[in-house]
Formats: sequence, structure tokens, C-alpha cells
Amino acid sequence: MKCVILAGGLGTRLAEETVRIPKPMVEIGGRPILWHIMKIYGAHGITDFIVCLGYRGYVIKEYFANFYMHSSDVTVDLSTGSMEMHRNSSEPWRVTLVDTGQESMTGGRLGRVMPYLKDEEAFCLTYGDGVGDVDISGAVAFHKAHGKMATVTAVPPPRRFGQLHLDGARVDDFSEKPAGEGGLINGGFFVLSPKVAKYLSGDQTIWEQAPLRGLADDGELMAWEHKGFWQPMDTIRERQELEEHWASGKAPWKIWA
Repeated sequence: MKCVILAGGLGTRLAEETVRIPKPMVEIGGRPILWHIMKIYGAHGITDFIVCLGYRGYVIKEYFANFYMHSSDVTVDLSTGSMEMHRNSSEPWRVTLVDTGQESMTGGRLGRVMPYLKDEEAFCLTYGDGVGDVDISGAVAFHKAHGKMATVTAVPPPRRFGQLHLDGARVDDFSEKPAGEGGLINGGFFVLSPKVAKYLSGDQTIWEQAPLRGLADDGELMAWEHKGFWQPMDTIRERQELEEHWASGKAPWKIWA
């Protein structure tokens, strides 16, 4: 089964990082968040990836072109130009890197890679900036069982803001906003039929708008509810929170051995 990863956006709210690199290459624990996402899928046996490139896509190409070196200890003899590899922790992944345009929207990027998916019974789709301990195998089984074109992982919205408790103008308590207030939202981690291509109309198609609404209107969109950990990386604060999880040695999304 193949997994498409949307990795072409600008990531403007992480401008401190993304002025140099695309958002999926922002590191958590010394590894790009893109690597973490691929490890999640790999833990469920999905190791064939199609990465939709856009902004600074060459950075992602160079990362995978030199992945063996990135994940190995090396000795370089500068006098001869020879290189010796010592420790290798490479991954059993097949990665197709596709330039889907600098200005394409999410649906447009998906449309650009549909030729790579036309022979698939189903495929996965996710964003290049969010992690979770999502039961992807369960979502795939659910998708195959219901027989509709699309499955979206439904998640509670993450905690973003603290809450003030006031006594008149005096703050008498402060608490973090509980995660999960406000119903469920699109958490990505889709499972789709290639037939969804008919809902994509060009590079400016926004996947989260007309295509998903069209699928819902036609009764072709089902929700797989995820009640565990899920966190996007939209801001520096969220990146720091993910970094703290990883540094603790108990990152909830680390479901691989």
C-alpha cells in the first residue's frame, strides 16, 4: 500500500525555521518530522511513499538522496576521496519524490501524483506536519469494510490556549484549555480510493474544501475516530512541545521499536 505525504507548503507560522527549509524538514529530536511520520506508517507495514514537493523541495530530495550517509557513521579520507561506512540504520522505504508545483494547493498536489496511484485499490494520504499514535491498520481495515471512497481520521482539536477564570477583573485561576473541546476535526491520516481523483479540478483545488465537501454530500466520506495522541506542528510552541515529548523518551507517537 502506498502513502502520499503533502510536503510542499510554506509553513509561514514556523518562519523562524522554514525560511531555510520546508516545514516537513523541521527537526524533532534531530530528525525531520517527515521521518517521524514515515516511521509511524512503517510501523504498520506501509513503506512505499510518494512525497509531494513544492517550497524548497530540493532540500527533501537531497535528504533522501543522501539518506544512507545521514544515518551512518562515516570515515572520509580527504587525501584519496574515499569514504568508509561504519554504522548504518537505514530504512526499508521506497520513496518517490514528485515536484507538485510551488503554488499548488493540497488538492492540486494530490491531483499531480494520481498517475502513480491509478492501479491501487486504496492508498493513504497525510500531511507532512503532524504526528499521532493513530491505528493506521485499523483505519485501513475500516475503509475496506465500509466500501466508500474516503476515510478521514477524526480527532479532538489540540489544546492551544490557557483559560482565565475571573472574579470580576481579578484572575482567580488559570488552567490549560482541555484538549478535545469543540467536537472533532480533520486529523489527516486519510485512506482513499483513487476514484477521489474526480473531485480534483486543478492545481488550485484545496483538498479540505470542495473535494471533501463533495465526498460528504455524495455519502462517500466516512470517519475513523482516533482518541489517542495527535498533534500538528503549526507553531514554534507546538514544535517545542513535540521536542519535549521526544526528549522525555516517551513520545506518544513513537510506536515503532
